[in-house]
Amino acid sequence: MILRRTFTLCPTCLSRVPAWYEDHNGIVSLITECPEHGTTSAEVWRHQPDFTSWSRPKIPAFPEQAETRTHDGCPFDCGLCQYHRQTTCTALIEITGRCNLRCPICFAASGENPSPDPSLSRIKRVLQGVARNAHGCNVQLSGGEPTVRRDLPEIVTMAREVGIGFVQLNTNGIRLAEEPGYAKTLARAGLASAFLQFDGTEDAIYETLRGRPLMELKKQCIRACAEAGIGVVLTAVLKPGVNIDNIGAIVRFAMDHMPGVRGVHFQPVSYFGRYPGQPRDKDRITLPEVMQELERQTGGMVATEHLHPPGCEHSLCSFSGQFLKQGDILLPLSGIPHCCRPVEGREGALASRALVAKQWSYPPGPEETTDPFDRTLADIQSNRLSISAMAFQDVWTMDLDRVRGCCIHVATQDGRLVPFCAWNVTGADGTPLHRDSGR
Repeated sequence: MILRRTFTLCPTCLSRVPAWYEDHNGIVSLITECPEHGTTSAEVWRHQPDFTSWSRPKIPAFPEQAETRTHDGCPFDCGLCQYHRQTTCTALIEITGRCNLRCPICFAASGENPSPDPSLSRIKRVLQGVARNAHGCNVQLSGGEPTVRRDLPEIVTMAREVGIGFVQLNTNGIRLAEEPGYAKTLARAGLASAFLQFDGTEDAIYETLRGRPLMELKKQCIRACAEAGIGVVLTAVLKPGVNIDNIGAIVRFAMDHMPGVRGVHFQPVSYFGRYPGQPRDKDRITLPEVMQELERQTGGMVATEHLHPPGCEHSLCSFSGQFLKQGDILLPLSGIPHCCRPVEGREGALASRALVAKQWSYPPGPEETTDPFDRTLADIQSNRLSISAMAFQDVWTMDLDRVRGCCIHVATQDGRLVPFCAWNVTGADGTPLHRDSGR
C-alpha cells in the first residue's frame, strides 16, 4: 500500500527524484526511483505507533525574507529559501573541524583533513547573522569538538553579547572531565547546557562507537558540569547490535544523576559523514522501535502513550515527553494528543525554544527562594526530565517534505541557514551535498 508520495535524492547521483512510502504489514519503507540508477528501498518506520497516526498538523511558517534565491529547487538552494516551511528553533554553528577523538561513526567526519578554524571575527559575523535572521533562536556550538579551541569561552561570551539567550555546547566531554575548573570557566562565560555524547553505560559500547573506553570520563564530565551549574543532556547514538539493549540503563543513569542531567536525547544512527559501510535495513532502528524499547526496558515507566510528535519540526523527525522523578520512578507529565489543533509553525518554534532553554539549563535550587510556592516550583523543575529522540535523515531515508519542515539549521560561514540533514547528507560514495562541496 502506498501511503504518501514525496521527493528525495538518488543515493548514487544526488539528483532530486520521486519517492513514496509503502506499508508492508506495518513496516513502512521509503522507495526511491531514479531513472538512471534504478530503485532503492529503506525501512523508516516499524509497527506501533501507526505511521499514519503519528502526526501533528502545522501551518507553515515561511521565511519573512528568503536568504537565497530558488534556482535548482529543494534541497539545493538552502539558505533558507522562500519555500522552507519552518523558522529556526536551534542554529548550530560549527566552530572547528578538529577533534580529540576519531569515532568510527561521525556525522561530520571530524578530524579528516579539517579546514582551518574560522576566526573570532568570522564567528562573530555568523552569530550576528543568526541573531538578526533567526531572532530569539537557541544556539548550539558544534564541530568537530568545540573544546579543542582555546578561545571557546570567548566565543560563548560573544554569543551572549550579540543577544543569544541560550547557548549550548555539543561535546564529547573529554576536556570538561580532565581539566579542573574548565566547566566553571564556560559557565561564567554564559554557557547554559552541554549536549553530551553519551552512547551508553558500558565501556564496550564506547569502544565500538568511539574507538576507546570513555565511561569514567563521562561521569567526571557530568560531575564537573553539575558543580559549575551547566545542565547536561545525555545524547545517545543508537546502533543495532551495539547499544539498543542499553536504552533503559541510560534512562536510569539519567535519573541517578539529576538534577545535573536534564534530559536524554536518542539519535537512531544515520549514515552520513563517516560510517562503516553501506547500511542494510537491519542496521537501522526506527523511532517507533525506540519508543517500544523505552517501554519494554523501563517496565512501562516510559510508555509510548507518554510520548508525542513534535510541535516544531516535521512529525516524522522526532518524539518527546516530559517526566517528573518521584523517588525511583518517573511520572509522565501532561502529554499532547496526536489529534490536536493545527499549530502555526512560528508558534511551535517559539514554544520549542522556550522549553529547551528552560528544561536543558541547570535548574535553580529550591533553597534559592524563600517563597513557598516558588520553592515548590523550583523543586518540580529540579526533578523534571525530558526524554526525546530525533531521526536524522541520510541519503537513503531523505524525504524533502521533512527537509522543508526542519527547524534545526546549520549557520554556515557564508551566512546561510541550512537544514541539518541537508547540510550533512552524503551520497553512497561519500560525496557531500552541501558540506565542503562548494555550494
